[in-house]
Amino acid sequence: MKILFHPNREDIELTSVLYALSDPIRLSIVIEIVKSGEQPCGYFDFPVVKSTMTHHVRTLREAGVLNVRKQGTQHFLTLRSEDLNMRFPGLLTAILQTASV
Repeated sequence: MKILFHPNREDIELTSVLYALSDPIRLSIVIEIVKSGEQPCGYFDFPVVKSTMTHHVRTLREAGVLNVRKQGTQHFLTLRSEDLNMRFPGLLTAILQTASV
C-alpha cells in the first residue's frame, strides 16, 4: 500500500497553503469539508475528470491543508484546521470568511 505524504505541522509553509487555496476548485473542496466534515473523494461533484480531482486533492494534501485517510478503496478527506491554526493563527478563518462573501 502506498503511503501518502503529509507534511509535519512545523513543515507547512505559508506559500504552499496560499497556492493550494488559490484555485477555485481546491477552495471549494475546503469550504465543503468545513461545512460537512470528513468526506470521501467521490463525494465532490466538480466538472473535472478524476485525474484532475486527484491533482487538486494531492496539492491540498502536500501543502498541509488536508489529511487524506485511506480506508479500503476509499480516500477520506479532512481539513487540518488545528495544524493550520497553530502554524498560521487566523489565516484559515480569514480565507474562508473572504471566500464566503
